[in-house]
Amino acid sequence: MKLFQRLLVAPAALGLLAPLAANATEVNLNDISNYSSEKVEVDSNSFSNYSTNNPLLAGGEGISHSQDGGDSFSSTTVMNGSAVFSINNIDGADELGARETTQTMYQYTMNLNTSFTGDDNLYVRLRTGNGGANFGQKTWGYHPNRYSGTADSLAVDKIWYQFPFGDSATVWVAPKIENYYMYAATPSIYKPGAQKAFKLGGLSAAFGASTATGAGVKYQVGDSPWAFSTNIVSKNSGTGSEGFLSNGDQSKWDTMIAYTKPQWHASLTASVQHNGWSSFSYYATKKAASLDNSAMVDGSDDGQNKPNGLAYAFRTYWRPAESGTITPEVTIGYDVLTISNNGTGNVKEANSYMIGLNWKDMFRADDTIGVAFGAPLRATSLEGDGDPNDVDATMWEIYYSFKPNDSIEVTPAVFGASDIYEDSEDDITGVMVTTKFKF
Repeated sequence: MKLFQRLLVAPAALGLLAPLAANATEVNLNDISNYSSEKVEVDSNSFSNYSTNNPLLAGGEGISHSQDGGDSFSSTTVMNGSAVFSINNIDGADELGARETTQTMYQYTMNLNTSFTGDDNLYVRLRTGNGGANFGQKTWGYHPNRYSGTADSLAVDKIWYQFPFGDSATVWVAPKIENYYMYAATPSIYKPGAQKAFKLGGLSAAFGASTATGAGVKYQVGDSPWAFSTNIVSKNSGTGSEGFLSNGDQSKWDTMIAYTKPQWHASLTASVQHNGWSSFSYYATKKAASLDNSAMVDGSDDGQNKPNGLAYAFRTYWRPAESGTITPEVTIGYDVLTISNNGTGNVKEANSYMIGLNWKDMFRADDTIGVAFGAPLRATSLEGDGDPNDVDATMWEIYYSFKPNDSIEVTPAVFGASDIYEDSEDDITGVMVTTKFKF
């Protein structure tokens, strides 16, 4: 089946929504939406540590832990959630060992926020979903933003407790968390349409994530735009074989300094990755993802430790004073990575970049046009001073997101990548339609 034939997937999927739109006046979807999104607060100070200027830390795209829109089933707990349906087809997937077929996916999420004092928050995210072979290949340039490979099993996906410390600090203690949930500020305002690699201004060297035990602190410098955070996540502390921050533990320690104004932001994040931490490989060429994790860790300084990484992430964004104009929001991300104690012929240095543009409210209220392009992590030097001769990989996406009503969002997207895996010269191009239902 050719690509233009597969493009029929998008209008076909959108056609499934036609009955909803046609019957909107009969069932009054707006009223239903307003009812389902009714705000329930513990008191006037509840969740006061969330900043409306920080969508990442306040339940923004990719991080859904806000009390807004939830219904209360107890005096302290607020719940909200979403269901996401996706359908896609990728031309060229068979060249890379995947499937050139039309595939579907769903993701179902419930967010529980509990406050005990009005200023703290216990957050629990329950999630289930599925995904075919086309969804799970993170190094091939088409890992979707809403992928959830949990094989239809409902599980606790995130859980943490955060509380204020003094007037300016927030502390996190978490059995299951990722570093970027504890950052000083959101590093990006670009909203991905299809490619998860464009999340956070480029999810590669520094921001590659792994859910595990963690803790962190954020400090806001008074009423100034400056904020600071430092946090650590440990992969092996819950396995029973290794302890938290032990010699055999894989850990990631991120520190961010950020300057955020209403219209623009700049931040620098340093990420120390210990003992073979490799989550950055999700959005990297095969050569850039090469780690020698065969060495045994004995706690000595004789070169037996697994590879260690040091990454720096620069992020900046700017938004116009008003939406609905031809001037877009702009997000820029650039990452550099250095690996030590890696095997000869494996990656020593690598970098990546991303540029994302969003136009909001162009044709109707709450719609979004998105365009993004960039490169995944690419090796620039190897251990042993060999020439990496890495592929010149690129990734891109174009999408349009609109809302038939307040509770439904539809996002048709076209995306692709070139030379994304090994030394392949084959390109891929895909189409995806995602429908999100919020409640």
